[in-house]
Amino acid sequence: MNAIMTNFEIESPEARLAQNWEGLSEIDQAIRDNRLMEYRIKKSWADPWGRKLTIAGVTVILAVFLFLAGASFGLW
Repeated sequence: MNAIMTNFEIESPEARLAQNWEGLSEIDQAIRDNRLMEYRIKKSWADPWGRKLTIAGVTVILAVFLFLAGASFGLW
């Protein structure tokens, strides 16, 4: 017999399901709705540094793509 009995073993299955994770409820809802990526993008866009990094990253990717497209057409 195991001398250590956790609270998980004592509680009924209904009580374990009824636990409310206050801090993670929004993420839990996003996972349930299968929209975790949308949640991450919205949180990143709401953060000023995240917004600046996103704009800078997209600008760099676009600049490299335009440079390679221009080079392939012989513009430079």
